[in-house]
Formats: sequence, structure tokens, C-alpha cells
Amino acid sequence: MSNTTLEQLHDYGQSVWLDFISRGFLDQGGLQDYVDQGLRGVTSNPSIFEKAISEGEEYDEDLAALAAEGLSTQSIYENLAVEDIQRACEILEPVYEQSGGADGFVSLEANPHLAHNTAGTILEIQRLWEMVDRDNLMIKVPATPEGIPAVEVLTAQGYNINITLMFSLAQYEQVAEAYLAGLEQFAARGGDLSSVASVASFFVSRIDVKVDRMLEAVRDPGAEELQGRIGIASAKMAYQRFLKKFSSVRWNRLADQGARVQRVLYGSTSTKNPAYSDTLYPDNLIGEETINTLPPETLEAFLDHGTVSASLTEDVGQAEMDLSRLAALGIDLHHVTLELLDEGVIKFANAYDELMRSIAGEIED
Repeated sequence: MSNTTLEQLHDYGQSVWLDFISRGFLDQGGLQDYVDQGLRGVTSNPSIFEKAISEGEEYDEDLAALAAEGLSTQSIYENLAVEDIQRACEILEPVYEQSGGADGFVSLEANPHLAHNTAGTILEIQRLWEMVDRDNLMIKVPATPEGIPAVEVLTAQGYNINITLMFSLAQYEQVAEAYLAGLEQFAARGGDLSSVASVASFFVSRIDVKVDRMLEAVRDPGAEELQGRIGIASAKMAYQRFLKKFSSVRWNRLADQGARVQRVLYGSTSTKNPAYSDTLYPDNLIGEETINTLPPETLEAFLDHGTVSASLTEDVGQAEMDLSRLAALGIDLHHVTLELLDEGVIKFANAYDELMRSIAGEIED
């Protein structure tokens, strides 16, 4: 019997990754402590780095040294971020080795201003990959109409890609298709399929934040019942698509050549509405071949009072009914998810710009 909650989750087929990184956290052994408890990966983004750099002092010396070299704010950021990512990769390397390359990854965000630039995204991932130079790196590409073709090309070249900002079943189908097509091309070139890993990151709580507001405006007694349920319902239906996609004849041909499934990663799993349980999303999204990436406060809450069960395949019929009821109330979830994608790209770009301003401000100080 597994001892820690994270090990228990792994027994149910789910890996927990941490949605956080900072130099102080690495220096003080915080990441190693979580790894010792069963943590199996790390994700990062510009917002996380902005907070780490602006609020802590552990970057000050390197900031000054890099500024003295006359580097741009972007180059300074990349130098700082790459060092942190490399260190996290090294801490997680034993997990990567012990899992045979299935876990132990650290995700780095590509420049979000390239979200609508396919060629630019491909070049950016290739450049960042060379800078970090670690086998257990994953680089994030958003599931935009321009990002998805980049995923296919990069997969065909053997890169590990974390596809982010996925909100809809339509997006999921496109993302999975890009991965399968990329693997087929990589195989045709003689590539080792077992060396490629990918995750499809489905963002959950942001769906509820947006849909809940819309439900509040609906004059129907049944609308309130759906609040806080559409994100999980969508996630459960995406998982059903995953199960079908990765048991097909097409997939089995790739699996016979050593290919790895593109696991569904659940992101945005901290609870935004204080009326809901702080473990609402991690409690209800546990299943085989999945990942949940949690910020520290949600991870601590789950370690303290989370519920471990095979929840992702429970009440699937109810999830389907909830989505049907939402449509019957006149709320177009497809339109909602398109808006969420646009808003997510803007949010990430704004966070990146704020990060550049923070670095510039630190240098001036």
C-alpha cells in the first residue's frame, strides 16, 4: 500500500505535477521535498516567473550581472528561467529515469506573443530546446488554430510538447490528431517513438468562472444546479474522447512501435469560487493516464483533505446530461470556449509583458 497521497494517486494512474517554480523554492529544497512525497513533474508560465522575480531577492545578483552584460530584458529573463528549469529538470531526472521517460518533466512556456504564429512558434521551441538542453523538458504551445499545426511539426521532429489553453472537445480532437500525425511522420523518418512525450492540457476552473456568471443571468430554476459543474463535465467528456482515441487501430499501430499516449493534463484546477471546496477539481479528475498540475496551495489542500478515487470515469452520463442542459438553457459552450482561448492568450501575453517590465524595474532599482 502506498504511503503518501501522491503515491496513492499514482496507483490510480494519475501523476501530480506542481504548477510553480522559483529559485528560492529550489534553493531551500522545496521541490525535492515534494518529489520525495511522490510529485512527478513541474509546470511554469510567465506569471509564475514574474511573481518569483519581482517578490524575491534571490535573483538580484544574477539580474545585475546579466544587465551589466548589456542583455535585453527578454534575454535576461530567458537566462534566469533556463537556469531554474535546468535545475528543476535535474531534481526530477530520477523520476524521469525510474518512469522510463513517462514522467519527471518540467514545462517551459514559449513566448505567448507567438500564439498566432506557426512558423515563429516552431523556431522558438527549437531555440529554447537547445538553450535548456535537457531530455525531460517539455515546452508549452497553446491550442490556437496556429499553434496546433506547430504541434504536429514539432512532434514529427521529436520534441516533447505540452499543449496548453485547451477548453473544448473540438480542441481536444485537433490536439490529439496533431500528435498522432506528428508521430506517424516521426516514425516514417526512422525516429524513436518512445523518446517523444506529450500532454494535452485541459483548463477546467476557467470554464466554471465564465459559465457560472452566464448561469446567474438565466431565469430558470435549473440553472443554479449547473454552477460549478460544467468544467468537470467538460473534462470528463474530454477524457472519454481520450479513451477512444488511444485505443483505436491507428493508435495501436503507433503503440506497437513504442509510442506513448498523449496524456490529458488537467490545469487551472485551483478553485476560484470560495463557495466551492478547495479540492473540488483534483477530487473529481482522477483517472488512468492523466496528470493534474496544482499550485502549491491547492496541492497542500489536497494532501490535507483530498479524496482519492477513480472519479474521472464516475457519473459520465450525468456529465453528458449537464452539458445538454446547459445548451437547452441557451448557453453555447463552443462559443464560450473560443472566448476563453482568446482571453487565455491575452492573459499569458499580458503576464509576459508584465514580466519584462518587472525585470526592467529591478534593473533600474
